[in-house]
Amino acid sequence: MTLTGPFKQILTMDNLPLKGHLSDDQLEIIPDGGILHQHGKILEIGKYEQLKHKNPDVILERIDGEYLVLPGMIDVHTHICWAGSRINDFAQRLYGKNYLEIAESGGGIWSTVEKTRKATLIELTELTAQRAQKLLSQGITTIEVKSGYGLSVEDELKILEAIKLADRNSQVDIISTCLAAHILPTDFDGDENDYLEEMAKKLLPEIKKKNLSKRIDIFVEKSAFSTFAARNYLLKAKEMGFEITIHGDQFTSGSATLANEVQALSIDHLEAADDDEIALLAKGNVIPVVLPGASIGLGQPFAPAHKLLNAGTSLVIASDWNPGSAPMGNLLTEASILGTYEKLAMAEVWAAITCRAAAALNKTDRGILTAGLKADFIAFKTNDFREIIYRQGDLKPEKVWKNGVLHH
Repeated sequence: MTLTGPFKQILTMDNLPLKGHLSDDQLEIIPDGGILHQHGKILEIGKYEQLKHKNPDVILERIDGEYLVLPGMIDVHTHICWAGSRINDFAQRLYGKNYLEIAESGGGIWSTVEKTRKATLIELTELTAQRAQKLLSQGITTIEVKSGYGLSVEDELKILEAIKLADRNSQVDIISTCLAAHILPTDFDGDENDYLEEMAKKLLPEIKKKNLSKRIDIFVEKSAFSTFAARNYLLKAKEMGFEITIHGDQFTSGSATLANEVQALSIDHLEAADDDEIALLAKGNVIPVVLPGASIGLGQPFAPAHKLLNAGTSLVIASDWNPGSAPMGNLLTEASILGTYEKLAMAEVWAAITCRAAAALNKTDRGILTAGLKADFIAFKTNDFREIIYRQGDLKPEKVWKNGVLHH
């Protein structure tokens, strides 16, 4: 057993509701605290000196200085397995071209697909592992990573294999999602229904056989896939035992009905969600995931996070780190900026990247500091948790523990 501490404050993020508004006074804060852990799991959280007295034979990992501790952050929506660059896309946006215009001129997702297809399995594994290590240094201890830059059976399998290998070779937990339904590939001979049928028949069984992912995603948008085609594909995936999620309401509204109907774990983006969509989400259990990095990268309005909480939904914030629309890849900065513009309480921001984020991945073993859960925690050199969001990403975690092991 190891006792890590003492910490000036421990914010456990425990005992918070999954839905609706939160206030800072709901946060459980343990002063002068310690974390007792063994084999990567938390055994007890409490006063450091009391835990030390109760466990005289414990290994002491003493932390000198004033530190505040929180659960490791969880980024539930990234695309960090890619090759190449989309700098040209960004430059064109600064000249006023929109997302669809850039795609039509040879940029966009398809340009990344072409570069990623040319990359080897080893290259993609190394690129993904490097980006995952960078996120771990930022305090993110669990990362969701999507495929979607292959758009063929062979190339999607290569990307998912690279994600799996990166997970094995990384200290951080990487959770893969198959996004073969990112866009209809320009080199596919057939319509959206034909393509999704091929993915359902040829790709998804191979993913199950090789245990490459337990999650399926689809981009529902005028430039991607229709609601009708997406419904059939998602229901087939669900019948096969996959968890499902949806890229929805990014540019046009209308995906909330589908998300509720197929009982998706989450619907991600929601920049274009209107009042009717928000009301629909409030009636169900689909978790809204908002992606401020895409709004910043595209120069578009943020998702209506405050309205979602007003309606009584949950709220998760993710980075959407990708080479095109969200190149920043800094979850804490993006969440802090969103909180400023959407008037989110600091408790709401932190819940959106810890405990509520864990729920969006259907992971009940993390996101909260309490006995029995993963010993994933991060320490900031401050004695006031409010300073972290106030500094908008400038104050970074100085120490990161993953499964009870100090990595940074």
